[in-house]
Amino acid sequence: MNRFLTACAAFLFLITQLTTAQVQRHATWTHTLSKTSVKAGETVDLIFRATIDPAWYMYSSDFDPDLGPILTEITLEPNATFEKIGKLKPVNPKKKFDEVWQGDITYFVGKAEFRQTVRILKENPVLKASVQYQTCSEVSGLCVMGDQDFTFSGLKVAAGNGLMPEAAPTEAKTETAVTVADSAAEISPAESAPQTFVPDSISETTRSKGTTAPTKSAPDSSLWGFALAAFLSGLVALLTPCVFPIIPMTVSFFTKQKGGKVKALAYGLSIILIYTLIGTVVSRINGPAFANFLSTHWVPNVLFFLVFFIFGLSFLGLFEIVLPSAFINRIDARADRGDWAGIFFMAFTLVLVSFSCTGPIVGSLLVASAGGEVLKPIVGMVAFSSAFAIPFTLFALFPQWLKSLPKSGGWLNTVKVVLGFLELALALKFLSIADQVYHWNLLDREIFLAFWIVIFSLLGFYLLGKIRTPHDSPLETVSVGRILLSIVTFTFVVYLVPGMWGAPLKAMAGYLPPQATHDFDLSKSSAVLSSTSSLGEVPKYGNLFELPHGLEGFFDYEQGLAYAKKVNKPVFIDFTGHGCVNCREMEARVWSDPAVLQRLRDDYVVVALYVDDKTELPEADWYTSSYDNKVKKTIGAQNGDLQITKFNNNAQPHYCLVDSEGKLLVEPINYDLNPAHFVDFLERGKVAFR
Repeated sequence: MNRFLTACAAFLFLITQLTTAQVQRHATWTHTLSKTSVKAGETVDLIFRATIDPAWYMYSSDFDPDLGPILTEITLEPNATFEKIGKLKPVNPKKKFDEVWQGDITYFVGKAEFRQTVRILKENPVLKASVQYQTCSEVSGLCVMGDQDFTFSGLKVAAGNGLMPEAAPTEAKTETAVTVADSAAEISPAESAPQTFVPDSISETTRSKGTTAPTKSAPDSSLWGFALAAFLSGLVALLTPCVFPIIPMTVSFFTKQKGGKVKALAYGLSIILIYTLIGTVVSRINGPAFANFLSTHWVPNVLFFLVFFIFGLSFLGLFEIVLPSAFINRIDARADRGDWAGIFFMAFTLVLVSFSCTGPIVGSLLVASAGGEVLKPIVGMVAFSSAFAIPFTLFALFPQWLKSLPKSGGWLNTVKVVLGFLELALALKFLSIADQVYHWNLLDREIFLAFWIVIFSLLGFYLLGKIRTPHDSPLETVSVGRILLSIVTFTFVVYLVPGMWGAPLKAMAGYLPPQATHDFDLSKSSAVLSSTSSLGEVPKYGNLFELPHGLEGFFDYEQGLAYAKKVNKPVFIDFTGHGCVNCREMEARVWSDPAVLQRLRDDYVVVALYVDDKTELPEADWYTSSYDNKVKKTIGAQNGDLQITKFNNNAQPHYCLVDSEGKLLVEPINYDLNPAHFVDFLERGKVAFR
């Protein structure tokens, strides 16, 4: 097995190295017409289909173009033989709320299809189009821009009503960019169905982080990670006052019966089956439309907030959540039969009796999986119930273990109260999602942090016995375990406190509202106070772009090289993009490392080149690429062409170290969240430059 894993690791490393030195394309396009013949004046759909490589996903065209990711855009070459009708229509894209971009994104995995309706105005119509798109992967952490041209032929046109309409309307006289960008108002959260995902989200959401999952389906969080969390939740549920005392009573019952061990196994399997049935029901409800609703609408997110909030208050002891006693008694009567059906109903009785303690945990798991794939609720319930059922089964098989069980006592209520504090903290996350999407400004970053600091401080004082809840027993001494847990809790609080003044808190980036919502950011304030540039010249396009962490640099390749020659420094080239989520993650988690930041600031001339920027340059600056023979008119197109022609790569993020002549000093690198690797990369560049 070790040799197999080593071989796999070596293969993945080889693939990673190869991807740093070649032009990538992760979607294959085809095109067709919805009809083969029309009359003049009738409409036809231009159909564009893409096959997307495994582990990659493509952004769609129907979300807010200002959010960040690059929308798929199809441009029709204007002429008088047709006119565009309506906007580009993506066919059944997936949708999620992306934690990094803090908004809804739509995307395709595996297959993508777009349709554009046009009205044919003359015989022999000239139908030419080009597509620009972005594909991303959570596996490699890269995003790649792509483009392709199409020419539609074979459409037969007959005269309509004896007339052949003349020139196309004025719309055809200008370039027709088929994208939702010209209708952003239609999808703004304020005017459309409320929005909020994902994610893998990518991971479920790509993150993206770059987003597959974007579920980490493309964008989905790890199914294995969710299963582990569910399993641990099952173990925690065993330590609640409703469940723990039942273990010895239930096991004693089975050990006294004939065939007790076999029945004990059946009992444990029945518990798993019952919870799995619950997960199956949720997964059946959890179709794509329902999942989109859960992740994008303020109603379910506020509802989830209330559920977590109410469960938290219940765990703290304000009230008990119980099922009707008549229902429980009826199920219990069926369990008294003693046959195999009775075993199942006995397990059902356990589930119902323990509901007041397990209900909040099970409900939290179902809420967490509600916007995920079909398997997620089922996997979650199997993992949870397995942890829940294992002790009953094992203690029935080995009854002597019962002697080693600790006695029931006040410590069980302590577990319950601790879970109550955690439920309150997690409840704020759902309210935060709705708040960010709809711009209610109720939970800006510092308000969210203030709540968490107070909640976890109270938890720390509770563990030390300084606070008591209604069902707590008097605490004469504080155990070592409680002291250690309080140390961990207060350490977390101390970690959160600098965030009130703008510290990035990278470890909590996925849970906190974005840094932009912070009213008082000390780092930004200091940057404003020291805004005088030390470069001695104005960076070209400095009004359009900004480097992170107060770094100074350039956004034009030639200007950066000229400055590097003047100051005799090597050049750090960052091929990046507005829509590159992993570029932002690298900046937040790697560039911010003091060792990395110091080297970028002192040892290099930083040049950030955005490959997806749409700013059109003056016509005098246009040129025809030697790579694809296309005219490069925008900043992004020229930067992307530079990356391909000079560095034989088209993925982002992509980092190159060059001298003032543009010659590579060391092998470029891509996405890597290890700051030590990045420091080594920068150090090797300095040595090569000298």
